[in-house]
Amino acid sequence: MHVRSCLAAVAALLCALCVLCAPAAWASDEPTWTAEPAAGGGRRYVYMEGVPGTVLEDKLSVTNRGAKPLAVRLRSADLINTAGGAPAVRGARRSSAAGTWITLAANRLTVPPRTRAEVPFSVTVPAGALPGDHPGAVVVESGDREAGVRIQLRVSGPTLAALTVEDVSVSRGAIRYSLVNRGNTALTPRLAVRADGLFGEVLRRPPRTLSVELLPGRRVSLAEKWPDPPSLDSVDVRVQVTAEGAARSEATASATFVPWLWVAAGAVALVAAVGTTSWLMYRRHPADPGPTPEQTSSEDELARSGA
Repeated sequence: MHVRSCLAAVAALLCALCVLCAPAAWASDEPTWTAEPAAGGGRRYVYMEGVPGTVLEDKLSVTNRGAKPLAVRLRSADLINTAGGAPAVRGARRSSAAGTWITLAANRLTVPPRTRAEVPFSVTVPAGALPGDHPGAVVVESGDREAGVRIQLRVSGPTLAALTVEDVSVSRGAIRYSLVNRGNTALTPRLAVRADGLFGEVLRRPPRTLSVELLPGRRVSLAEKWPDPPSLDSVDVRVQVTAEGAARSEATASATFVPWLWVAAGAVALVAAVGTTSWLMYRRHPADPGPTPEQTSSEDELARSGA
């Protein structure tokens, strides 16, 4: 019994050692490194504001949680919206706005294992910069992975919130539309949709906030799913959008719904019915075959005798 107890204790100890020595990647799918604004209240992004000509400074952190040194590359970029509304950064050497105002203390960095490194950077606001939001980002790359730190820069001065909805259409079970930010501040749109048919309202969706942040000067194309439109109707679709500080914008489109499969089936049935009716009439009243040769001969003789 004493030997068995010793073996059990040794086995338990070995299991504990295996758990402790197992690679961290087995225990978690989290990335081994992260990039974020430098410590300061759990910031999700770096916010800066200044007048034209100002030089603003801050820091970002690159944390290496792995057991090996981490080599990273850093670059600045403009922050934009994709055509579908998602945030994205411009490719290398394609930035022309806030991405070109950012200067990094280092473009390459090696972070030791289990270490957090801070990278200072500055933003020089051009003398002729227009008031409003000028979003940018610092992109950190290592291997085939990228992480971005957003730089939310506002140039002091008058701001304008202006949002429009355009190009409304109905197709393939969805209401499609475009949103355009014509102001100089980032906007979070709110959307409402209504459709009225010949016999009354067929769709009403009250205002709700979209999961899109529309940056200044950007246009995005979005779609509102409508999987159950009327089978037979002519409808007017009305799309309304607004955002904080912006006036309401509205656009409409018309759509006609026809059950083409039913129409085609009805046409086939009609053609079949017409064909059947014609055949029955032919059977009842066959066409006159014309005079026979004997009738023609008799008629000729009568004609000669009458003469």
